[in-house]
Amino acid sequence: MSNEVFLIDSNILIQPKKTYYSFDFAPGFWQQLKKHIEAGEIAILDKVMNEIQNGSDELWKWLSGINISSLITYKDTSIIYKYSEVINNVKSNRCYKQSALDEWSKNTVADAWLIATAAVKNYTLITMETSSGIISPKSPSKNAKIPDVANCFSVKTDNLFYMMRELNFVLK
Repeated sequence: MSNEVFLIDSNILIQPKKTYYSFDFAPGFWQQLKKHIEAGEIAILDKVMNEIQNGSDELWKWLSGINISSLITYKDTSIIYKYSEVINNVKSNRCYKQSALDEWSKNTVADAWLIATAAVKNYTLITMETSSGIISPKSPSKNAKIPDVANCFSVKTDNLFYMMRELNFVLK
């Protein structure tokens, strides 16, 4: 069993629900996820809760029925401070266009908050996003990606399958 605490992006819940681990097809996945959330091995940021709540579907019903041991509020002073550093990094990084900053600065977007939280709490950030690869000021990107920005803050990122292996998920 891993000693890591995993902070999950909303796409870690949304994408499996919509594709390969739907509630009717893979209930064991959701049962194990619930167990690890209740044990505090998987943390959830309140901004992610808000993103899921906006869907107001069976995923929201499932998540709102869980006793989340590690529900993190973005209003924590140390997280707010780190968030400003993350946003300033995107703003000052010539590899990103203004549109990247505009998107990450939206109140409804959790990405910068996730990186700030993972940095402050020393959590592993789990997301379906992948690195943009090589980004350059010569051809700035309109989209900042979590793994690329997280790397600037020494935040470890990985994907759903890494977390599942570390937490010994077994799908039956």
